[in-house]
Amino acid sequence: MLSAPHRMLRSEDFAAAVKGGVRSGNRALVVHLNADDDGDNSPALVGVVVPKKQVARATHRNRIKRRLRALLAARVDLLPAGSRLVVRGLAGADGASSQQLARQLDRALARVGVAVPQSVSGQLAPGGESV
Repeated sequence: MLSAPHRMLRSEDFAAAVKGGVRSGNRALVVHLNADDDGDNSPALVGVVVPKKQVARATHRNRIKRRLRALLAARVDLLPAGSRLVVRGLAGADGASSQQLARQLDRALARVGVAVPQSVSGQLAPGGESV
């Protein structure tokens, strides 16, 4: 589970990440990263959204958000301090396995400049359980 200091809650943070950051996407998700280099030692904030237009059923949207949050909890320490990361789940994430979702997330993070070591890429969720 994503720890409280790393949860993005304010709409201003979401907007800053989406409008001011770099973007990378694939069939299952889109990643927006705004890495501020102002020497801020605040924790990196992570937000997950799944638009209703992309995934119509609420149960499917919530499942995608839970799975992405679990994957991001293992990767939040890789983000630069003070950065804002928004992951937008798309319709392709609904049918993807946890391994496929993890690979697609790691590729998207690598394209926006976050180095994901192989040891993190192979893990599903904290505790080794599938999401």
